Parts: sequence; structure tokens; C-alpha cells
Amino acid sequence: MPYLPLLVKPMKEELTAIGFKELLTAEEVDTAMKDAEKGLTLVAVNAVNGAAAGKARPGARMALKDSSKRPDRLVTVFAEQDLEATARMRGYFPDIPPSEPSFALIKDGELVHFIPRHRIEGRDADTVAADLRAAFDEHGL
Repeated sequence: MPYLPLLVKPMKEELTAIGFKELLTAEEVDTAMKDAEKGLTLVAVNAVNGAAAGKARPGARMALKDSSKRPDRLVTVFAEQDLEATARMRGYFPDIPPSEPSFALIKDGELVHFIPRHRIEGRDADTVAADLRAAFDEHGL
């Protein structure tokens, strides 16, 4: 069952404020993934938990601020809120178990890097940012 929208609004805004496009429906996910067939797209699966709050969202912010190579597109779904969109996004990564928070890096329509929750929790935001920057540098255009 989704959380109250007012509760998750600030958590969503942490990503939308830095350029992530919020995907709320399955159709929006399909459109975003069609756009991801060219260039580099970062997908953030946002969440309410502490790993998202203290590590994933701040890590994304730092990585995007300090990176010499940035993805062409930034999109996000919210796991405990936008259930239809999250389910559709997960369908694009059928071999990856559900994980939130998490990041997927798509290059020309192919998943090239994935950071699951277990590589976010127990680490700090700087380390998450370093992982994201390294992926941008490796796969960026």
C-alpha cells in the first residue's frame, strides 16, 4: 500500500530538484525507456528507507555535481509509492531482483551498470557517489 503523498513529497523532490524526471505511470516508464535507446540514462529507484535518505539520494546529488561525464537523462520511480511505474521499470531488468534504493545505468538501451541496495546500505554517500561517477566515466559518451 502506498504511503501518503505528502509524506514522500520531500523524498521525491530531493531527486527532481537535481534534474531527475519523476515517472508515475507505466506509460511514462515505457516512454523513458524508449528514449534510453540512445545515449546514457540513469534510473534511480527511490525509497523511504534510511539507505535512500542517507546514502542513495545524497550520493546521486554528489555524483552528478562532481562528475565530468553525466548521463543524458535522469529518471526516477518511487518504490513504495508509484507501484505501477516501479513494477514496469523492474520489468526492464528481469534478471535483477527488486531492490530499493538502487540505480541502473542504461547505455543505448542496454543495462551496463546496476547498484543494488546491498551496495548502498552500510556505506556512506561519498562511496555511493564514487561508484556512480566511476560508472559515468566508464560508460559516458
